Amino acid sequence: MDAVFAHTDLTDIAAKVARGARLSREDGLALMRTPHLAALGALANTVRERLHGDRTYYIINRHLNYTNICVNQCRFCAFSRREGEEGGYLLSVEECLRKADEFRGGRVSEFHIVGGCHPNLQVDYYVSLLSALHQHYPDVHLQAFTAVEIAHLAQVSAITVEECLCRLRDAGLGSLPGGGAEVFSPRVRAQLCPKKLSADAWLDVMRTAHRLGIHSNATLLYGHIEEPEEVVDHLLQLRELQDETHGFLAFIPLAFHPANTELEGLAGPSAWDELRMIAVSRLLLDNVPHLKVFWIMVGLKVAQLALGFGADDVDGTVAEERITHAAGAQTPESVTVEEIHRVIAEAGRAPVERDTLYQPAALAGGV
Repeated sequence: MDAVFAHTDLTDIAAKVARGARLSREDGLALMRTPHLAALGALANTVRERLHGDRTYYIINRHLNYTNICVNQCRFCAFSRREGEEGGYLLSVEECLRKADEFRGGRVSEFHIVGGCHPNLQVDYYVSLLSALHQHYPDVHLQAFTAVEIAHLAQVSAITVEECLCRLRDAGLGSLPGGGAEVFSPRVRAQLCPKKLSADAWLDVMRTAHRLGIHSNATLLYGHIEEPEEVVDHLLQLRELQDETHGFLAFIPLAFHPANTELEGLAGPSAWDELRMIAVSRLLLDNVPHLKVFWIMVGLKVAQLALGFGADDVDGTVAEERITHAAGAQTPESVTVEEIHRVIAEAGRAPVERDTLYQPAALAGGV
């Protein structure tokens, strides 16, 4: 291993990784700037294999995007519409159930439910949606509503975030997805999503959820106008909260897709950027157990490579992903279990079906 780093700028960091020491902000900046991508990947792979060996996780899941009507109007989003705008939609609870019922002939262990911040929907809609899904699919985990959605619906409903989360949990909420974090940098948020929940408020929602026993994921949107310092600071803020709560299950770097957004003049991240972000995230987030490469955003080929750059999870079958595809993603909207197995096995890894909480499939629920 030492020979891999002998002629790079990573020798001191490699020594820290070898002894399991926590990396600093300066280390993170060095990782973001090093030209030695292969060596960076080798470092991240050391941590990945220390944690998970060759195991690579996936889930049989289905996405439900209940509305694209949103008050935030983020500049990087191709999915959202204003109320009354052509193409806007809001699914009734019955329509969501019909979409869920498309899996009656198959098997699913998670419904992943996210949407826009609708100006008028109050908590009763969300409670009814979760209750109906939980009643029809009692063994399916409901991972639903980003921290941004939670804070918004609490405000619209004139209740606290804690009360909102408790009501949703009682209706069947199992965990929160990690979306809406974007980049915590005030500079980036002021330019790209000035109406969106602040970084501190996003972290507070997650802190409250974790305190209530509701696990979550975490994300970062990269490949637009962010600087290396802003990426590192974002990751360190997540690491700090995880030290406090231990509530994050996985971290998912989200690759920005510019098509059909106000930023479509930007190129978006390269494969090099995608692999670097996976590796740096794995090395800095030493207390987050899982690192997920979202194949919908980077494609199956980069996802394969990412399994050697720190990622131990490829998400899942997905089924009908709308948000990234609205921004021009060329990936399929779903894949089969057989395709996931092939992708993982070709990378020299061992596929492990999981549930949302990373129990192996033999212990997981589902229908």
